[in-house]
Amino acid sequence: MKISVLTVAFNSAATISYAIDSFLAQDHPEKEMVVVDGASRDGTSEIARGYRDDRIIVVSDQDQGMYDALNKGLRLYSGDAVGVLNSDDAYHDNCVLSRVADVLRTADIVHGHLDFVSDHETKTVSRRWRAIPRPVRGFRTGWMPAHPTFYVRRAVADRVGDFDLSLATASDYDWMLRAVELHDNSIQLIDAVMVDMMQGGKSTSSWWSHIDHNLEALRSRRRWLQTGFVDYALVAKPLRKVGQWIAPGREPRAPSKFP
Repeated sequence: MKISVLTVAFNSAATISYAIDSFLAQDHPEKEMVVVDGASRDGTSEIARGYRDDRIIVVSDQDQGMYDALNKGLRLYSGDAVGVLNSDDAYHDNCVLSRVADVLRTADIVHGHLDFVSDHETKTVSRRWRAIPRPVRGFRTGWMPAHPTFYVRRAVADRVGDFDLSLATASDYDWMLRAVELHDNSIQLIDAVMVDMMQGGKSTSSWWSHIDHNLEALRSRRRWLQTGFVDYALVAKPLRKVGQWIAPGREPRAPSKFP
C-alpha cells in the first residue's frame, strides 16, 4: 500500500527539514510526500527540492492559505491512502506509516495519539493528545481525531472531496467529520503516538483561535449533522481536551534519532 503524505508549507525554512527527515526515515517503503509551498520567500521550496529524492514532490505557487494548498495536494497525490504532516511537525518514530498501512488493510480510516512539543531538538512535551475509539454518536459528543494522525483510503478521500475554504480554522475538522459521519466508513484507532506537533498551529495559537475554531466547528455540525443553534459538543469538545495539558517543561523525551 502506497501512503501519500501532504505537507503544506509557507516560510517554513526553519522547520521543514524535521518533517522531511522524519518522512524519509519511515520504514514503510511505498510512500510519497507532496510538499505544497505557498510561494515562500525564505527558501522553503529550495530546501525541499534539495533532497533530490523521487519520493518527494514539490510544487510552489501562490495559494489562498493552508486549506487551498491541501486541496491542491489532494489533486496531486498518487497513493492508495493519504494523510497530512504539517511542515513544522515530525513523525514520532520511524514505524508510523507502516502501522498506518497495516491497519488500512482492513479499515477505511485510522487515527492515533499525538504529542505537542516545544521544539524538535529537545522534544519537550507541553500537551498529550490521547485518542479514544469513536463513541457511538461520534462528533456529536465532542469527540474528534487529531488531524495530523488521520489517514484515509483513496476511496474515502474521493468521496469526501475538497476542504471547505469558507472555514478559516476548522476546515480540517469539517473534512474529518464528513469522512466519519456522512459515509459508512470503518475507523480504527492506532494505540501509539504518531506525530510530534509543534505548539502554536492555526487553531491552537491563542485563546481567540480556540474560540474561532470551536464556533466554526459548531457551524460544520449544524450544516452536516443538523444539530441545534448551540449543541452539546460546543461545551464537550473543549472539555475533552482539558486532561491533555501538562505542566510546560515536564516529562521531556529524548529527541528521535533519524538518519
